[in-house]
Amino acid sequence: MDLALLRTFVAVHRAGSFTRAAALLGLSQPAVTSQIRTLERQLGRPLFLRRARGVVPTTIGDELAHKAAPHLDALVGIAETGLDEHISRTLHLAGPPEFVAERLLPALIGPTGEDGPPPPLRASFGNDEEILEGLAAGHYDLAVTTARPRGALLNATPLCDEEHVLVAAPALAAAAATTDGARPGIGSAHGTTTTPGNPGVPTRAPGDPTRKPNGPAEASGGTAGASEGTAGASGGPGRASGDPSVPPVPLSPEEVRARLDRLPVVEVHESLPFVSRFWSSVFDARPTAASGAVVVPDLRAVLACAVRGAGLAVLPRYLCAPALEQGTVVSLYEPDVPPLRTYFLVVRTGTLGLPHIGRAHERLQRAASAWS
Repeated sequence: MDLALLRTFVAVHRAGSFTRAAALLGLSQPAVTSQIRTLERQLGRPLFLRRARGVVPTTIGDELAHKAAPHLDALVGIAETGLDEHISRTLHLAGPPEFVAERLLPALIGPTGEDGPPPPLRASFGNDEEILEGLAAGHYDLAVTTARPRGALLNATPLCDEEHVLVAAPALAAAAATTDGARPGIGSAHGTTTTPGNPGVPTRAPGDPTRKPNGPAEASGGTAGASEGTAGASGGPGRASGDPSVPPVPLSPEEVRARLDRLPVVEVHESLPFVSRFWSSVFDARPTAASGAVVVPDLRAVLACAVRGAGLAVLPRYLCAPALEQGTVVSLYEPDVPPLRTYFLVVRTGTLGLPHIGRAHERLQRAASAWS
């Protein structure tokens, strides 16, 4: 059996389309169609069923692909290994601009190890849909996305999780407070009252009119509450507003959200994807802002705008950690379970045997183990 026919068959099986397989193989669509028909005649069985949007394999087609694909991938790997000794293959990489700049490029261009020097590199940016389409069409060798691709053409490996943090400039965070003395959880340096063991939980100051009753006497306005109020009013030892002996009362998530909804928003898109995801995960609600005060399609620019006080922002912790340490932004709210987003390392199925792709894939996985 002609190995070229099997190679074309496996490409069509993975791509689910004669057109896409032709682009990957560098052939015309009629040539691919002719090769598949030749193979079907040799086997005496149909391998694909034609559909309006591509092809689906028959049972025989699936069985043949399962048996043939690993061996074809191994042969390609052997051939490319020999080629790699004489020719340095360029690695075409794609992903979100911030993640490529802050994570991927330093990992690939850093000091060399046992896997040798990095290959020549070309990087492209885009959203998940654009990146996956480009990878499937053969424009890229390796991609990082936050969407797991479907189908047999692309193979995805979880790379890392990123934690999202709600941040704002200190002055804007302080402005989120109302006149009752409560503050968002921005740290004691800004006059904030926080709960022990959780500095990110906003609290009501003692005497806050929104503070919920602690007991029957206080709730009903009984003698205990009255005596405390009288003592406080006269300057005595009672629990007046601001008495440091009174433990702070944490704000409820609803009260926190109400305060945060007053602030302007900095985002990467008009649909507020990061803020909406945070609000949905943490508050089980949608933000009240219809659009951002500033919209810029790069998280590094979002951070720069947040530092300048343009609005609150939801950012990956790895990206805003230096600003948090320097105090140019502060965390507005630290939920017990922060929102996470998973990144996937994606290649076309069968290409990990190519040395320049396989080495980069392994290098990024090693680097990701230190990104948590």
